[in-house]
Amino acid sequence: MSAHSMVITAALMTLAGLVAHPALSQAKAPTLDDAAGRYDIDGSSQINFKVGQVGGGGISGKFTKFSGTFQLDRGDIEKSVVEFALFPETVQTGEPRIENFLRSTAVFDTASYPKIVFRSTKITRTGEDTAQIEGNLTAKGTTRTEHFDATLTKWNRRVIGFHIQGGVYRTRYDMSVGIPIYSNIVEFDMMVNGQKH
Repeated sequence: MSAHSMVITAALMTLAGLVAHPALSQAKAPTLDDAAGRYDIDGSSQINFKVGQVGGGGISGKFTKFSGTFQLDRGDIEKSVVEFALFPETVQTGEPRIENFLRSTAVFDTASYPKIVFRSTKITRTGEDTAQIEGNLTAKGTTRTEHFDATLTKWNRRVIGFHIQGGVYRTRYDMSVGIPIYSNIVEFDMMVNGQKH
Protein backbone atom coordinates (compact mmCIF):
# COMPACT_ATOMS: atom_id res chain seq x y z
CA MET A 1 0.00 0.00 0.00
CA SER A 2 1.34 3.46 -0.84
CA ALA A 3 2.60 5.78 1.85
CA HIS A 4 -0.11 8.28 0.96
CA SER A 5 -2.88 5.77 1.64
CA MET A 6 -1.33 4.47 4.85
CA VAL A 7 -1.02 7.95 6.37
CA ILE A 8 -4.31 9.47 5.29
CA THR A 9 -6.80 6.65 5.27
CA ALA A 10 -6.20 4.42 8.30
CA ALA A 11 -9.48 5.60 9.83
CA LEU A 12 -11.37 4.27 6.80
CA MET A 13 -9.75 0.82 7.09
CA THR A 14 -8.30 1.19 3.62
CA LEU A 15 -8.52 -2.08 1.72
CA ALA A 16 -10.01 -3.83 4.73
CA GLY A 17 -10.50 -6.95 2.68
CA LEU A 18 -6.77 -7.35 2.17
CA VAL A 19 -6.07 -6.82 5.85
CA ALA A 20 -8.65 -9.45 6.76
CA HIS A 21 -7.07 -11.97 4.37
CA PRO A 22 -3.29 -12.11 4.98
CA ALA A 23 -2.84 -14.41 2.01
CA LEU A 24 -3.83 -11.50 -0.22
CA SER A 25 -1.67 -8.93 1.58
CA GLN A 26 0.82 -8.78 -1.28
CA ALA A 27 -1.84 -7.71 -3.79
CA LYS A 28 -1.21 -4.43 -5.54
CA ALA A 29 -2.92 -1.38 -4.04
CA PRO A 30 -5.56 0.18 -6.29
CA THR A 31 -4.53 2.98 -8.61
CA LEU A 32 -6.53 5.69 -10.32
CA ASP A 33 -6.19 3.76 -13.60
CA ASP A 34 -7.74 0.65 -12.02
CA ALA A 35 -10.72 2.64 -10.78
CA ALA A 36 -11.92 4.15 -14.07
CA GLY A 37 -15.70 4.40 -14.49
CA ARG A 38 -18.71 6.38 -13.30
CA TYR A 39 -19.65 6.43 -9.62
CA ASP A 40 -22.53 8.01 -7.72
CA ILE A 41 -21.57 9.53 -4.36
CA ASP A 42 -23.44 7.73 -1.59
CA GLY A 43 -24.70 8.52 1.89
CA SER A 44 -21.82 6.80 3.68
CA SER A 45 -19.61 9.77 2.75
CA GLN A 46 -18.53 12.26 5.42
CA ILE A 47 -18.32 15.98 4.60
CA ASN A 48 -16.54 17.61 7.54
CA PHE A 49 -15.32 21.17 7.98
CA LYS A 50 -13.53 23.35 10.51
CA VAL A 51 -13.08 27.10 10.99
CA GLY A 52 -10.26 27.96 13.37
CA GLN A 53 -10.44 30.57 16.12
CA VAL A 54 -7.77 32.84 17.60
CA GLY A 55 -6.50 31.20 20.77
CA GLY A 56 -7.68 27.74 19.77
CA GLY A 57 -11.00 26.05 19.36
CA GLY A 58 -13.25 27.24 16.56
CA ILE A 59 -16.23 25.71 14.82
CA SER A 60 -16.28 22.12 13.57
CA GLY A 61 -19.15 20.45 11.83
CA LYS A 62 -20.46 18.43 8.94
CA PHE A 63 -23.09 18.41 6.22
CA THR A 64 -25.46 15.46 6.10
CA LYS A 65 -27.08 15.89 2.68
CA PHE A 66 -25.06 15.89 -0.54
CA SER A 67 -24.94 14.31 -3.98
CA GLY A 68 -22.65 14.01 -6.95
CA THR A 69 -20.66 11.82 -9.32
CA PHE A 70 -17.12 10.85 -10.24
CA GLN A 71 -16.52 10.13 -13.93
CA LEU A 72 -12.99 8.70 -14.00
CA ASP A 73 -11.61 8.46 -17.54
CA ARG A 74 -9.95 5.14 -18.32
CA GLY A 75 -7.59 6.44 -21.00
CA ASP A 76 -6.55 9.67 -19.31
CA ILE A 77 -7.42 10.25 -15.66
CA GLU A 78 -6.81 13.98 -16.18
CA LYS A 79 -9.93 14.08 -18.39
CA SER A 80 -12.07 12.88 -15.50
CA VAL A 81 -14.92 15.01 -14.13
CA VAL A 82 -16.12 15.45 -10.54
CA GLU A 83 -19.50 17.01 -9.77
CA PHE A 84 -20.64 17.60 -6.23
CA ALA A 85 -23.44 19.42 -4.42
CA LEU A 86 -24.07 19.90 -0.72
CA PHE A 87 -27.08 21.36 1.06
CA PRO A 88 -26.00 23.83 3.78
CA GLU A 89 -29.39 23.59 5.51
CA THR A 90 -28.18 20.21 6.82
CA VAL A 91 -25.14 21.66 8.63
CA GLN A 92 -24.52 20.08 12.03
CA THR A 93 -22.14 21.33 14.72
CA GLY A 94 -23.69 19.92 17.89
CA GLU A 95 -24.79 23.45 18.85
CA PRO A 96 -28.28 24.49 17.59
CA ARG A 97 -27.50 28.18 18.11
CA ILE A 98 -24.44 27.96 15.87
CA GLU A 99 -26.27 25.88 13.29
CA ASN A 100 -29.06 28.47 13.04
CA PHE A 101 -26.49 31.24 12.68
CA LEU A 102 -24.69 29.38 9.89
CA ARG A 103 -28.00 28.97 8.04
CA SER A 104 -28.76 32.70 8.36
CA THR A 105 -28.06 35.46 5.82
CA ALA A 106 -24.78 36.20 7.65
CA VAL A 107 -23.27 32.95 6.42
CA PHE A 108 -24.93 30.43 4.06
CA ASP A 109 -28.31 32.18 3.61
CA THR A 110 -29.92 28.81 2.99
CA ALA A 111 -33.35 30.31 2.27
CA SER A 112 -31.98 32.08 -0.82
CA TYR A 113 -29.15 29.68 -1.72
CA PRO A 114 -30.13 26.13 -0.80
CA LYS A 115 -27.22 24.45 -2.58
CA ILE A 116 -23.43 24.78 -2.86
CA VAL A 117 -22.02 23.15 -5.99
CA PHE A 118 -18.60 22.19 -7.32
CA ARG A 119 -17.67 21.03 -10.81
CA SER A 120 -14.12 20.16 -11.74
CA THR A 121 -12.43 21.85 -14.67
CA LYS A 122 -9.00 20.22 -14.38
CA ILE A 123 -7.61 17.14 -12.67
CA THR A 124 -3.86 16.80 -12.32
CA ARG A 125 -2.42 13.47 -11.30
CA THR A 126 0.16 13.80 -8.53
CA GLY A 127 0.89 10.11 -7.83
CA GLU A 128 -0.34 6.56 -8.38
CA ASP A 129 -3.34 7.16 -6.11
CA THR A 130 -3.40 10.95 -5.72
CA ALA A 131 -4.58 13.93 -7.74
CA GLN A 132 -5.31 17.63 -7.42
CA ILE A 133 -8.81 18.65 -8.42
CA GLU A 134 -9.38 22.19 -9.71
CA GLY A 135 -12.87 23.46 -10.40
CA ASN A 136 -15.63 26.00 -9.99
CA LEU A 137 -17.26 26.30 -6.58
CA THR A 138 -20.53 28.23 -6.44
CA ALA A 139 -21.92 29.49 -3.12
CA LYS A 140 -24.29 32.39 -2.39
CA GLY A 141 -24.47 33.19 -6.08
CA THR A 142 -20.69 33.58 -6.46
CA THR A 143 -18.45 31.25 -8.45
CA ARG A 144 -14.71 30.96 -7.80
CA THR A 145 -11.93 28.56 -8.73
CA GLU A 146 -10.87 26.24 -5.90
CA HIS A 147 -8.40 23.38 -5.48
CA PHE A 148 -8.69 20.14 -3.52
CA ASP A 149 -6.27 17.26 -2.96
CA ALA A 150 -7.67 13.75 -3.42
CA THR A 151 -6.27 10.37 -2.41
CA LEU A 152 -7.81 7.10 -3.56
CA THR A 153 -8.49 5.10 -0.38
CA LYS A 154 -10.46 2.07 -1.51
CA TRP A 155 -11.76 0.38 -4.61
CA ASN A 156 -13.29 -3.05 -5.20
CA ARG A 157 -14.71 -2.68 -8.72
CA ARG A 158 -18.12 -1.55 -7.44
CA VAL A 159 -17.21 0.81 -4.59
CA ILE A 160 -14.70 3.64 -4.57
CA GLY A 161 -13.48 5.93 -1.79
CA PHE A 162 -11.49 9.16 -1.73
CA HIS A 163 -10.07 11.31 1.03
CA ILE A 164 -10.41 14.91 -0.15
CA GLN A 165 -8.97 17.97 1.60
CA GLY A 166 -8.79 21.66 0.85
CA GLY A 167 -9.15 25.15 2.26
CA VAL A 168 -11.65 27.71 1.00
CA TYR A 169 -11.47 31.44 1.76
CA ARG A 170 -14.97 32.35 2.89
CA THR A 171 -14.59 36.07 2.12
CA ARG A 172 -14.68 35.10 -1.56
CA TYR A 173 -18.31 34.05 -1.03
CA ASP A 174 -19.59 36.96 1.08
CA MET A 175 -19.18 35.06 4.37
CA SER A 176 -16.74 37.35 6.19
CA VAL A 177 -18.60 37.50 9.52
CA GLY A 178 -16.37 36.93 12.57
CA ILE A 179 -13.01 37.73 10.95
CA PRO A 180 -10.36 38.07 12.38
CA ILE A 181 -11.44 36.22 15.53
CA TYR A 182 -12.52 33.31 13.35
CA SER A 183 -10.31 32.22 10.47
CA ASN A 184 -11.09 33.24 6.92
CA ILE A 185 -10.28 29.69 5.81
CA VAL A 186 -12.82 26.87 5.95
CA GLU A 187 -10.87 23.61 6.08
CA PHE A 188 -12.68 20.72 4.41
CA ASP A 189 -11.82 17.12 5.30
CA MET A 190 -14.02 14.73 3.35
CA MET A 191 -14.28 10.98 3.03
CA VAL A 192 -16.22 10.57 -0.20
CA ASN A 193 -17.51 7.14 -1.24
CA GLY A 194 -19.17 6.17 -4.49
CA GLN A 195 -21.06 3.25 -6.00
CA LYS A 196 -20.36 2.30 -9.62
CA HIS A 197 -23.14 3.43 -11.90
